[in-house]
Amino acid sequence: MSTVSIPWSEGSWTHEPVRAEVDGQDLLVTASEGSDAWRTTSYGFVHDSEHALLRPLDPDRAVEVTFTVAFTDQFDQAGVFLRASPTQWVKAGVEFVDGVPCVGVVATRDRSDWSAFPVPDWAGRRVTVRASRTGDAVTVRAKVEGEPFVMIRVLPLDEDLAVEAGPFVCAPTRPGLTVRLHAWRVTPADATLH
Repeated sequence: MSTVSIPWSEGSWTHEPVRAEVDGQDLLVTASEGSDAWRTTSYGFVHDSEHALLRPLDPDRAVEVTFTVAFTDQFDQAGVFLRASPTQWVKAGVEFVDGVPCVGVVATRDRSDWSAFPVPDWAGRRVTVRASRTGDAVTVRAKVEGEPFVMIRVLPLDEDLAVEAGPFVCAPTRPGLTVRLHAWRVTPADATLH
């Protein structure tokens, strides 16, 4: 199977953003203040208000989202969201943490965990995040424009689960975050880990 570009109109929002408008090939998404996805761990709260534009993702396929990292406020974020249920999901992307863009993953099965790594040179640039479903795993890779993909994380996901996937945007701490999404693709899953 080859790579397929997904039209923005093919997805359904988990939660409608303040605004989503097509600009040429891009989709501009303005997030609601306080939008986020998190379950319990450390903070003690459940946030289920992310703006994720999803469609079914078959096993042995990958989803890619390309966007510009133009973040300025704590926890501004965008990337790829995979959702099996309200209590089992994955968000992978770039998040603005303590003044620096960080590439990371939140993997949730009843409770969330979070991994993040600073990527200060990604600020203001186009980034692509890819999540591949193969067997009982999801492999997350990311790259900045003009560079190769790097592996970010491997995490378990039951191969029998029905999963929806696509781009997401969240603005946990402020109003007015608009993210420019450039592309949404479904591709063959990565054949190997390395």
